[in-house]
Amino acid sequence: MKALVYHGPGQKSWESVDDPKPVEPTDIVVRIDTTTICGTDLHILKGDVPAVTDGRVLGHEAVGTVVEVGSAVSTLAVDDRVIVPAITSCGRCANCKRSMPSHCLATGGIGWIFGHLIDGTQAEYTRVPYAETSVHKVPEGVSDQQVLFLTDILPTGYEVGVRNGGVKPGDVVVVVAPARVGLAAIQTAGLAGAASVIAVDLADSRLEHARRFGADYVLNGSADDLEDRIAALTTAGQGADVAIEAVGVPQTFDLCTRVVRPGGVVANIGVHGAPTTLHLEELWIKNITITTGLVDGTTVPMLLQLVQSGKVAGELFGTTSSGCTT
Repeated sequence: MKALVYHGPGQKSWESVDDPKPVEPTDIVVRIDTTTICGTDLHILKGDVPAVTDGRVLGHEAVGTVVEVGSAVSTLAVDDRVIVPAITSCGRCANCKRSMPSHCLATGGIGWIFGHLIDGTQAEYTRVPYAETSVHKVPEGVSDQQVLFLTDILPTGYEVGVRNGGVKPGDVVVVVAPARVGLAAIQTAGLAGAASVIAVDLADSRLEHARRFGADYVLNGSADDLEDRIAALTTAGQGADVAIEAVGVPQTFDLCTRVVRPGGVVANIGVHGAPTTLHLEELWIKNITITTGLVDGTTVPMLLQLVQSGKVAGELFGTTSSGCTT
């Protein structure tokens, strides 16, 4: 089959590799119908994720069709359409039972294995371990593009941004650097009752997208009075209740810590490839909570229902060409 193969920082190629086969009885093989590129893939290509080694097939998000099932698989069948999420989980270990499959012990203590520790989804076919507790069937009448971003981007924005950030009714939320995962946080902040969402970015094009996804205010991050402008949009000018960092660079994380109110939350979504200074000499007195996290994907069934009902527009996140969505 053809696959996108990683060969070290900055090096990738589209080449022929062996077709995958079931290795364990709980495996399935999926023909990839639609896949996409995640910001994490870009971090891998920059060399920020050293666990990804030379020869690894990239990708951890896909919608596809089952073409082969292992002997222990009984609830999935050939020709089923399935969502293949970024997180693989056994459903039985201590961490899975704590609703934390991102650290599934059966997969080595990390649930994100596709395109990381095993070959991924930017290929014609992929092997899916622990298939019955990892994939989700696609309902009839729902397109690939509507559900593709349930594999990672939508649940990451919601779980790691909105939910970890503790967004509650009436909150003012700032999302800094809203690329796709930031847009997911913007789109799902309303599910938690956010009163207003402020998007901050250096690119006006991304700010236009932020408006489409539900941002109430957009601010260009190059403004000299940026922090004052954010404060003016918050309750009593104290700052955001929740500040969501969505790209993973020191400057944006630092901005989040400066624009959050006393007692507020900084929810870090971004993948950081360089050290970031944590100014505890300034933050200790503000009662700030900082959260981090890897998506668990436990909210995918709920988000899938919202996509089906039209409450969440999953198709807005990409444009499709030849089976690959960007």
